[in-house]
Amino acid sequence: MQDLELKSANKSLSELGINNTAEVMWNLTPAELVEHALFNNEAVLTDTGALMADTGAFTGRSPKDRFVVKDAKTADSVWWGDINIPFEEEKFDALHQKMVKFLTDKKLYVREAYAGADPNYRLNLKVVNTLAWQNLFCYNMFLRPTSEELKNFESDFTIICAPEFEADPEVDGTRQKNFAIINLSKRMILIGGTAYAGEMKKGIFSVLNFILPHEKGVLSMHCSANVGQDGDTAIFFGLSGTGKTTLSADPNRGLIGDDEHGWNETSIFNFEGGCYAKVIDLTREKEPEIWDAIKFGAIVENTRFYEGSRTVDYTNNTVTENTRTAYPIHHIKNAIEPSLAGIPKNIFFLTADAFGVIPPISKLNKSQAMYHFISGYTAKVAGTEVGVTEPKTTFSACFGAAFLPLHPTKYAELFGEKMEKHQVNVWLINTGWTGGPYGIGSRMKLKYTRAMITAALEGRLDNVGFRKHSVFGVGIPESCPNVPDEVLSPRATWDDKEAYDKKARELGAAFIANFEKYKDFATEDILAGSPNL
Repeated sequence: MQDLELKSANKSLSELGINNTAEVMWNLTPAELVEHALFNNEAVLTDTGALMADTGAFTGRSPKDRFVVKDAKTADSVWWGDINIPFEEEKFDALHQKMVKFLTDKKLYVREAYAGADPNYRLNLKVVNTLAWQNLFCYNMFLRPTSEELKNFESDFTIICAPEFEADPEVDGTRQKNFAIINLSKRMILIGGTAYAGEMKKGIFSVLNFILPHEKGVLSMHCSANVGQDGDTAIFFGLSGTGKTTLSADPNRGLIGDDEHGWNETSIFNFEGGCYAKVIDLTREKEPEIWDAIKFGAIVENTRFYEGSRTVDYTNNTVTENTRTAYPIHHIKNAIEPSLAGIPKNIFFLTADAFGVIPPISKLNKSQAMYHFISGYTAKVAGTEVGVTEPKTTFSACFGAAFLPLHPTKYAELFGEKMEKHQVNVWLINTGWTGGPYGIGSRMKLKYTRAMITAALEGRLDNVGFRKHSVFGVGIPESCPNVPDEVLSPRATWDDKEAYDKKARELGAAFIANFEKYKDFATEDILAGSPNL
């Protein structure tokens, strides 16, 4: 290990207040970081060459321990509440000093990277890690500067991540020993007490969700995106279980990115340089692109091996259901670099409606699109959680409420402006149930969903007739290539039409009840997209 290049010439952490007395290693290569992780007993190698690491007590984000510093910059702009929990400036400064002192004699791994594939909107990052595998995570997930760019690299935002450092809640103002605190004025994120690497990724996403819409007029989005051979861009929004990853992974279209994007005046651009995909029950048959991407340089988190081997058992959930892999986007064969393309022609809102009410495909006008964007609807299926005995509505504003520093209506208004300006088609796709609710009906066939999306992308629904849904008012196409006509009308698939009408009204009422918390901030244009009871 002594022969590994430290790469610390002309580099310093003194501007962060860190005067380190141990080794500080800058911008190590993936191979070097793998060596360090193995030498430090942080991780082990799998038989594909990927690095397997555990994240300790926290196997996911801890939303109640995520804070935003409340100061002159944020007091009147941030959407304060359960998602953006305020943190005192003085407490942040004191905790920062405690972390700096803690890091004085620690071996550190520093990564210079950036977020935002469009050079006009990139955010230069400096990440300080105590764990080599987490620095490799940042290499994979953020965009990678060239050697030439690194010579005069100046960071705009800093992450200090030390899982071993724990806060004292009574003194430091945190809820527990773990924390993730965003300071938008000092342009810094402090993370301690948790080794879940996703806190770093989502911390920067939250920062971009503040800076880009609030200061740049760029819409930030929690979505996947791909582009066709003719340059037609498509965007896919959807909560977990709706098919966002599966439906955006199209071998005939180039992948722009799978999770975080910006929409400016000329393009859609990826914020990231990699993918952070769930791997529970992963198979090559279901997700060949992800399966093949898990090779040397990739990371798998909280997985386990088949006994007596180094082969990952992706069915094993003994640690968590939230097993994941992180890999650079160039591990995906059809990924495009740089990760940006033109203005979208089609946008898909994906929902897995377990009530069997939402049409399998419908077209939204501007008001409906903004309303459904804010709503971010899907449904949890009975049996997925303890105590859930029947389908349960789930709403997440803008399909990513946990990462929105601004009020959801701000993003929706910007979405509506861009949709109208660029004449974008917005489609609502139900990948859930048809012929009745969960337990009576059946799951929509994937081949039909793919056929509907293909028809929309190819413009083959542009000239068909549409009829309005009785409750949601969305446009239901009367025909679609390679899809039986009777499948297109959810009511027609139910044996009991009155039962369908009742369930549709119940779901519409649930939308309206959920929207009450946004109503006072919503424009008349947004409210016009509400269900009609």
